[in-house]
Amino acid sequence: MKYFSLILGLLLGFSVFSQHTNFNTQRNWSLNKKDILIGFGATQFTGDLGGRNRIGTDYSIVDIDFPSTSFNFSLGYRYRFHPFFATTTTLNVGRLKGDDALTNEVIRESRNLHFRSIIIDFSQRLDIILFANEKFGARYYLPGHKGAKNHNEQIYLFGGIGGCFFNPEAQYKGQWYKLDPLNTEGQGMEGGARETLPISLTIPMGIGMRMGIGRMWRIGFEASYVKTFSDYIDDVSTSYYDPSKLSSPEAQYLSNPAVSNVNWFAPGQQRGDKNKDAYYFMNVVVARNITYKDYAKQRRTYRYPRGRYKF
Repeated sequence: MKYFSLILGLLLGFSVFSQHTNFNTQRNWSLNKKDILIGFGATQFTGDLGGRNRIGTDYSIVDIDFPSTSFNFSLGYRYRFHPFFATTTTLNVGRLKGDDALTNEVIRESRNLHFRSIIIDFSQRLDIILFANEKFGARYYLPGHKGAKNHNEQIYLFGGIGGCFFNPEAQYKGQWYKLDPLNTEGQGMEGGARETLPISLTIPMGIGMRMGIGRMWRIGFEASYVKTFSDYIDDVSTSYYDPSKLSSPEAQYLSNPAVSNVNWFAPGQQRGDKNKDAYYFMNVVVARNITYKDYAKQRRTYRYPRGRYKF
């Protein structure tokens, strides 16, 4: 009976440990529920300024202006509540840029507008996991024995809702000026555009993939397209305003810095279009699993009828 209790205890202890290492069960995903995410990468802007050497194409990657690529950093938290679904909260901070001088399309090049803007983007999204291969390798590494490797590969789509803050600037005589106070399209003035706030709702969507580095770390790539509901991230939307009615030399210049074909850009002429702005994040993302604990490193105590066993 004593030996039976001992064997039973060993088998029970082994089964408890094996539940955490056998990834052929439905509990695989439960050891990867919570992740802290850190990302960094590139931003791109699609709006009224810059673009390829052609007439602009709204909401399309064919109009990406690669010389205006900028940067961003992100911090996030991911909670996986189902084998195929997770929800991710993300804060991105970066910069967006656009410059007509970087395109050879004749109208935009002549118009000569430019901007840069900080972008602070907060989003909540749903991740749909299309593919997952998740296994923990051998818990013990014995000399001369080759154990199974760790795996944590995923491919997923995502979409959600969020908000962003922006603050466009442009350069005049070597100095950068915030454009919102300059009312370059006559915002709030007689005959001018309506006033707007430097915030917008957003709809992020994209695709991601990642792979495991050991048991606790993952590294991957995410490409995100973010639709906004503002046309003023680049401070360009409607028509040219009479510069003589603007309050300062920098406002007058930055409202209309055309370098050629200036008759195309007179007051009342089209300055931009009314399609909403959008931007992209292309990030490397590093994730730290904060769910899984290495149970092999913990001392667990089990009580049985005839003794006390420590594992």
